[in-house]
Amino acid sequence: MEKQTITIYDVAREAKVSMATVSRVVNGNANVKKQTKDNVEEVIARLGYRPNAVARGLASRRTTTIGVIIPDVTDHYFAELARGIDDVAAMYHYQIILANSDESNAKELRVLDSLLGKQVDGIIFMGNLINEPIRDAFAKADVPIVLAGSVDAEQAQASVTIDYTLATQEATTRLIKSGHQEVALIMGPSEHSINRDYKLVGYKQALEIAGIPFDENLVITADYDYQSGYQLAHIVNDSMATAAVVVDDEMEAGLLNGLVDMGISLPEDFEIITSNNSRLTVMTRPQLSSITQPIYDLGAVAMRMLTKLMNHEKLDVKNIILPHGYAERDTTK
Repeated sequence: MEKQTITIYDVAREAKVSMATVSRVVNGNANVKKQTKDNVEEVIARLGYRPNAVARGLASRRTTTIGVIIPDVTDHYFAELARGIDDVAAMYHYQIILANSDESNAKELRVLDSLLGKQVDGIIFMGNLINEPIRDAFAKADVPIVLAGSVDAEQAQASVTIDYTLATQEATTRLIKSGHQEVALIMGPSEHSINRDYKLVGYKQALEIAGIPFDENLVITADYDYQSGYQLAHIVNDSMATAAVVVDDEMEAGLLNGLVDMGISLPEDFEIITSNNSRLTVMTRPQLSSITQPIYDLGAVAMRMLTKLMNHEKLDVKNIILPHGYAERDTTK
C-alpha cells in the first residue's frame, strides 16, 4: 500500500491551528506562543511531516536550493571543493543540486539553463573555460553566481581562487633551483583561461627570472585525467625535459606511473611538482610533491559568499584570493 503524503493541511487540522501558524513554526518565526509551537512540533514529529521546499518556494520565491556546476564529479579536486560547499550549505539550510558538465562548454550551458529552470536560488560554477557564451548566460541569469576555483579575467562574477600565476611560478622556480634547465609545464587545454592566462604566464615568468629561454615544446597539453597523463609519458620523455610542473593531480598520477613503467626513477631521473594537493598526492608511490591550496576552503568560502548575495548583502571583497603553499614529498629531491 502506497504511503500517504502528509501535508501542511493535515498538521494544521491535527494541531487545531491554521496552516499559517504551522508555516510560521516550520520557518522559525518567533511570533508564535510557546505552547502552540510545542503542540505543532509534536504533531509534525508524530505524523512525520516534511515541509516541501518547492511548495514553500512558490510563496517565498525561494526554493532553498542551489546549483553547483562541476566539470568532473570523479576528480578528487572538485570532490573536495564540493564537500566544502555542501558543509556550508547545510549550515544555512540549503540543499545542493550537483550537475556534472563533463568538461564541456555546451553541456555547461545546458546544465546552467536546467538549473535556472529548477528555480535555484543561486549557482556555484567550477568550470575551466569561461567564454563569451558562458558570460552571456551568467549576465542573463536572475540569480547570483559565484566562481569557485575558476578564473575570469573580466571578474564580472564573485569568485574565490588562489594566485595561480604565482603558485606556478614558484613551483617552476623550485625545479630550476634544483638544477633543471629543461622544465616542462604539463597543463590542460590552452584555450582554458586558467592555463593560458595564469599558469602559463607564471611558468614563463620563472623562466625569464632564471634567464632560461622559453621553449614551446616543453609546454604539453592534455585532458585532466589519469589516462591522458599516462599517455603523456613518452611525449614528456621525448621532450628532453628533466622535470615538470603538472596542473592536475590525476593527470600527474598517470604521468608518474607512465614514467615508472618506462623505467624512469623519480626523483633521481625526473622531478615532478603537481598542483592541487588533493588526497591523491599521498596515495601514489612515490608520493607527490605539490603546490598546496585550501581546496575545502575554496568551496566553503564560495558558498558563504553566495549566501550573502542571495540575501542581497554586499560582499566586502568580490574576488577573494586564498593563500597557497608547498608540500615537499617524494617526487622532488
